[in-house]
Amino acid sequence: MSDNAQPNPGQPQQVNLQQIAQQFMAGLQRHFDMLAFNLAARESVQEDAYNARVNAPKVMPAAPRHQNFEQMQAYARDLLVRQVIGDCMNLAVTGLNNAHFFLALVKSTKANSNVSPEAQAEAQKLQQAFLPAQLDEKFNRLEQDYGIMCELEDSIVSLGFTIQALMQQGGIVKEPQVDESGELVLELKTVQILNEGEADKPQGKLVDQRKVFKEGEAIVFTDVELQLILVTIASFADSLFKSVSLYAKSVKDANES
Repeated sequence: MSDNAQPNPGQPQQVNLQQIAQQFMAGLQRHFDMLAFNLAARESVQEDAYNARVNAPKVMPAAPRHQNFEQMQAYARDLLVRQVIGDCMNLAVTGLNNAHFFLALVKSTKANSNVSPEAQAEAQKLQQAFLPAQLDEKFNRLEQDYGIMCELEDSIVSLGFTIQALMQQGGIVKEPQVDESGELVLELKTVQILNEGEADKPQGKLVDQRKVFKEGEAIVFTDVELQLILVTIASFADSLFKSVSLYAKSVKDANES
């Protein structure tokens, strides 16, 4: 199943959770690599090279509106931040949608690998109701219908508020995005090295790194923080797919006992 593939309503199908997870992580890695490439390219671009490219056609669409090197640096940075966070939100929602369809099939088939047309139709009905749901409602349905509590749910919701502020409010945090303390808080995953300086191969673990924006502040991320957003999505997806696998095992064990 591709990131946005919808099941064929005419054919019962088997859905491989491991394959879904692997395809998701492979796509996420491509986003991660592309971000690293863009960040590296941005560091190496020179003003002379920009001006040479601008003047190469010897004509511009609207020369009086031409932006200089510094202006384009700021614009490109803003565009990159919005693209990265928007892509991450799309990936998170895709992961939720794919996980839900697998859960719906498990529930309708009682974890039987043979998917009947009736079970397929039931799963698709559940999926069609799930797809248009708002983000918080998706999390609620996973918990209510399948007992799955999503790790990093708050981080994904906060990313949603972040892209809302970037797209609709010029990157300024306002009242709709803040909590009771007047803050928009992101919990990003980063690596803590446990045996730094020792002769053995360094060992690390994922830990939380808080990023806090107060109401009225502009949303700004460092290059590494942008990369950690993708790491956070990876951690979220890994936890989600593991929870889905455990649910499937519990249903199967219950029906075999």
